[in-house]
Amino acid sequence: MSQRILIIEDEPAIADTLTYALSTDGFEAVWCATGEAALAALGQSAFDLALLDVGLPDINGFDLFREISRRQSLPVIFLTARSGEIDRVVGLELGADDYISKPFSPREVCARVRTVLRRAARAGQPATTAAPQKPAPRNGPFAIDDERKFISFHGHALELSRTEYRLLKTLVERPGRVYTREELMTHAWDHPEVSLDRTVDAHIKLLRAKLRAAAPGCDPIQTHRGMGYSLKESE
Repeated sequence: MSQRILIIEDEPAIADTLTYALSTDGFEAVWCATGEAALAALGQSAFDLALLDVGLPDINGFDLFREISRRQSLPVIFLTARSGEIDRVVGLELGADDYISKPFSPREVCARVRTVLRRAARAGQPATTAAPQKPAPRNGPFAIDDERKFISFHGHALELSRTEYRLLKTLVERPGRVYTREELMTHAWDHPEVSLDRTVDAHIKLLRAKLRAAAPGCDPIQTHRGMGYSLKESE
C-alpha cells in the first residue's frame, strides 16, 4: 500500500510538480491549498507525512504545524521561499522533521521524504521481545522514563517539548557536569548546525519556569558564565 503524503501548498504549479514527483516515486499525494482544507483532510483520513508551505494564504505555516502537532503525531517537512536563518531555526525548533527552501529539486524532495519516513519508522518500531515494565530511573528529585519521553520533578509531571526533554535529560543524567552551549546543541537538537547560542538560553529559561511551577523555590539548573550550564548535584 502506497504511503500517503499531504501537500499543503497554495501555489498550484509547485503543488502539481510535487504531486507528479511523489506519485512517480510510488507515493499517494493529496494536495490542499489552504490550512483549513489541510486540517479537514487530516480529520477525514490518515497520512504518513506532510509537506507544509510556511507561507499559506489563510494561516501561518508555523501556527498550522502547532495545530497539527496538537491533534496528532505526523512527520512534517517545511517548504519555504524564505532564506533567513531565523525562519529555519524557528521551524526546526518547533519540532519539524526537515526544512527545504524553494526553489528545490523534486527529486531532492522525494529523497528527503523517504529519509524522514525511514527515521519515523525506526522510531516507532516495537522491541522484538517484550520486556517487563521497569520503574523510571531516578536522579534525586528527577525521574526519567525514556520509553515514554517523560520526566517528573519532585513527583510532578513536566510538560516538555521534544527539545526540552532532550536538554533536561542531558543535564539530569550527569549532575554537576558543566555543558557548553555547543555540547547541549549536539545532545538536544536534531540540527545543531542551524541552532543559535540564544536558542539554548531561551530553552533553559523555559525549563526553569516549568521546574519552578512544579516545585516553587527550586532552581536546579546552574548558569556558569562564559561556560554553559549544569544541574546542581543536590537540589
